[in-house]
Amino acid sequence: MSEVTEPKNQPPPEQPEVEGQTGPSKSELKKRAKAAEKEKKAAEKAARQQELDAQKSAAEVDYASEFYGTLPLHQSQSRPRQPRVDIASLPSRDGETVLLRARIHNSRAQGSKMVFLNLRQRIESVQALMVVAPEKVSKQMVKWAAGLATESIVLVEGVVKKSPEIIKSATVGTVEVEVSKLFLISGVEARLPFTVEDADRTEAEIEASGDQFNRVLLDTRLNNRVIDLRSQTSQAIFKLQAAIGDLFRQFLQSNGFIEIHSPKLQGAATESGASVFKVSYFKGGAFLAQSPQLAKQMAIAADFERVYEIGPVFRAEDSNTHRHLTEFMGLDLEMTIEEHYHEVMEMLDSLFINIFHGLREKFKKEIDVVNKQFPADEFKWREGPEGTLKLSFKEAVDLLVEDGVAREDLDDINTENEKRLGRIVRAKYETDYYIIDKFPMELRPFYTMPDPNDPTLSNSYDFFMRGEEILSGAQRVHDPKLLEQQMRGKGIDPESMKGYLDGFRLGCSPHGGGGIGLERVLMLFLKLNNIRRASLFPRDPKRLEP
Repeated sequence: MSEVTEPKNQPPPEQPEVEGQTGPSKSELKKRAKAAEKEKKAAEKAARQQELDAQKSAAEVDYASEFYGTLPLHQSQSRPRQPRVDIASLPSRDGETVLLRARIHNSRAQGSKMVFLNLRQRIESVQALMVVAPEKVSKQMVKWAAGLATESIVLVEGVVKKSPEIIKSATVGTVEVEVSKLFLISGVEARLPFTVEDADRTEAEIEASGDQFNRVLLDTRLNNRVIDLRSQTSQAIFKLQAAIGDLFRQFLQSNGFIEIHSPKLQGAATESGASVFKVSYFKGGAFLAQSPQLAKQMAIAADFERVYEIGPVFRAEDSNTHRHLTEFMGLDLEMTIEEHYHEVMEMLDSLFINIFHGLREKFKKEIDVVNKQFPADEFKWREGPEGTLKLSFKEAVDLLVEDGVAREDLDDINTENEKRLGRIVRAKYETDYYIIDKFPMELRPFYTMPDPNDPTLSNSYDFFMRGEEILSGAQRVHDPKLLEQQMRGKGIDPESMKGYLDGFRLGCSPHGGGGIGLERVLMLFLKLNNIRRASLFPRDPKRLEP
């Protein structure tokens, strides 16, 4: 049998009409109205959210992203030759757009739209300001700048603007920089042991704060020397140290001196075996030079006439004092004598006067920076026609005796009495700088020439600043027989210094000289109170690092 199928696409069966019904019921209409209202509100809410999302998306677009950020590692990839300026030059650049590299000395955010940066180069600093500006400086840029670590190195572009009032927190206080671009060159990855601000604070500021500020002790500074050397005080100190070396060199070159460079490894001690560093030297031993003394004298014997040297000096003395180092920079000179050893003494005196004048006239700003942290009376020397004060050793002793020191205690003038003499001289003669001549022969090294009239005295002199020795010098023995005799008198075998003696056996002009401690001169001129502050990386019996 075949199946019977219903025809396809038939209309639905008609519903029977209900008597009296004309449309949807009231409840149905109410339900439909509620649904429509709900759909309308949902659509409005979706539209509002879409608008908010669009605004938020627009806000998240950082329109200043090209104007800030961390630069790639500097590997000298390019050289666009963009001119860069120093902070010190900014007062003369009002209105100019400048590019400069600096450290962030400190920073301070004000809300989310402004940040102040104190930028530092050596001893100079300036305030920089970054403010949110449409299409130029974004909130993201300000937030990033405010988060940069103190001591970070940055590249800054901005406009120099006159400041309405002096900015006391910066050395360049008459202008500020409105920053438009800021890039990080080198960040800080380690925790700072102290801030450069802490290192620059004066004792008076610390005490006035009720000790709220950190007091950075000398050992802490020396253990973290790189940070300490960034301080304005340290920067000024070592600019002045370089100036002393330059003034020393310029004066001597203008007076016919030749610079020499002597070896620091020697086969014999120049002073005495007790204060010399011994080092291994292949299968034997050697000594670190206590001074260029022998080389200077041999140069005179070689007819150099006038020589000087700036170089390291090593002293193996276990002296843990405020003025001693085991390695320091020596400023040495030697010259021939025509008639009298005072020719040398006067040359040295003129040298010091020239250095003092040069520092005062050319480096007043640096001296003022140091004096802010280390207040001191201005260094004084006699500038009138009477010239530098010169005392004999006997006259110096007499001054101390008059002041109450027992004469029997003054066979030598020790450190305590040196300082006492300095105070006496300052009060009586109004000078911090003076010379003592004619020291007892027993106090001087073997190569010192004896006084022709009194063999217990010598043709030797020391120079003093603020009551402390800064130079020791003398006429040298140029006669080989007398030299041998005095060597034996000091317990030195002449054969151990044959190379030195041979120069005199071949004939040598009368000569004299002196040796100056660079760090000591700097310490005393500025009254730093400790020589370690005047040494870049000091070496003493307890310090070989950093």
